[in-house]
Amino acid sequence: MGMIVEVENVDEDDDVLTPPLNFSMVEDSIYRSSLPKPSNFSFLQTLNLRSVIYLCPEPYPEENLEFLKSQNIRLFQFGIEGKTEVSLPVLKDSIMEALKVLIDVRNHPVLIHCKRGKHRTGCLVGCFRKVQNWCLSSVFEEYQRFAGVKSRATDLTFIEMFDIISLRQCLYSIIYQYQGASRKRRLLYQDENLQKPRLTSF
Repeated sequence: MGMIVEVENVDEDDDVLTPPLNFSMVEDSIYRSSLPKPSNFSFLQTLNLRSVIYLCPEPYPEENLEFLKSQNIRLFQFGIEGKTEVSLPVLKDSIMEALKVLIDVRNHPVLIHCKRGKHRTGCLVGCFRKVQNWCLSSVFEEYQRFAGVKSRATDLTFIEMFDIISLRQCLYSIIYQYQGASRKRRLLYQDENLQKPRLTSF
């Protein structure tokens, strides 16, 4: 006699948690990925994001804007061209401004992304690692792990030559603050009158 197994009906509205391509945790409360698609929104909700750092010049997709608005997530856009030969002064300035957003804990949890989560995202994360005093070989290994066969020597050179001392003026205005019982070290702007990066409004 055959056994009948009752299978609970799956609600068609139940969301499958699917991360964006190239998704990874950079460190606690900092994430990286490619441009999220609507199928990734349910997964992003689990991250409790406060901010998104978008590194492309193209307008943010309307459906993504609607999602950010519904979740009260701030969008910081830094328009870095995706072509191989990017103007170094423009790239340096954009990365510098994005770093200021990234190191401000008030923007955490934060997701960094460009289109595919490889080159522009890799440059920002690579420069962030230099701020964290990573050795250059480890910085390059991380970049190449995400860029794969699309690794760009120009990106690696930019990361190597990026002068974190130029962040000193910003870092001087940042204080370490302990929050809550976790006694976790946090970075916060001390001077509220500092120039803030452009915040995209809805």
